[in-house]
Amino acid sequence: MKGLTHVDEKGVKMVEVGHKDVVFRKAVAKGRIKLKPETIELIKAGKTKKGNVIATAQIAGILAVKKTPELIPLCHPIPLTGVDITFEFGEDYIEATCEVRAYYKTGVEMEALTGVSVALLTIWDMVKAVEKDEHGQYPFTRIEGIHVVEKVKETTG
Repeated sequence: MKGLTHVDEKGVKMVEVGHKDVVFRKAVAKGRIKLKPETIELIKAGKTKKGNVIATAQIAGILAVKKTPELIPLCHPIPLTGVDITFEFGEDYIEATCEVRAYYKTGVEMEALTGVSVALLTIWDMVKAVEKDEHGQYPFTRIEGIHVVEKVKETTG
């Protein structure tokens, strides 16, 4: 079993990557938000009171990717080359996909996970008024299944 790289006998540390080669890195993460079918229809029709849910979630997700080292204490700041956030609609869910690319010494999976998480949280925030029940609760709304679906690291030589 591999050891933890962010802790040693001295305590918590940021992992040293100075000795690693700069190579192409890509990570793709996905997750879903379950919503009432009528909420999905409102989003598709562009009839939500707070504005364009999908465009706002894309922007929020991209900003989150860029701020990952500020949010996750031991993440390295990475010079990103691209971020794409896309959405697929189901009858009672929206699936978000975040793809992050960079040429660097360490991977970008935390950035992809952060981007998809914040995109889904933004959707929730923008539709919470129609998702609440008469008691102000969210009996149907769920964010679930956030995971890395692909990680790419090109090798040198």
